[in-house]
Amino acid sequence: MIKFFKSVGHTMKEVTWPTWKQNRRDTGMVITASILFGLYLGLLDLLFSYLVQTFF
Repeated sequence: MIKFFKSVGHTMKEVTWPTWKQNRRDTGMVITASILFGLYLGLLDLLFSYLVQTFF
């Protein structure tokens, strides 16, 4: 078990962490994509609801 944690510690030292600027950019991209995808799904839902109410 100790060997495992030493290995994890060694591996974590080799990780290249993103900068604050990269983090903000990536977070903004995720938020924007989430909003756009949510709008897309919402519009599809409205369309299908309208079609179901109209034809059935």
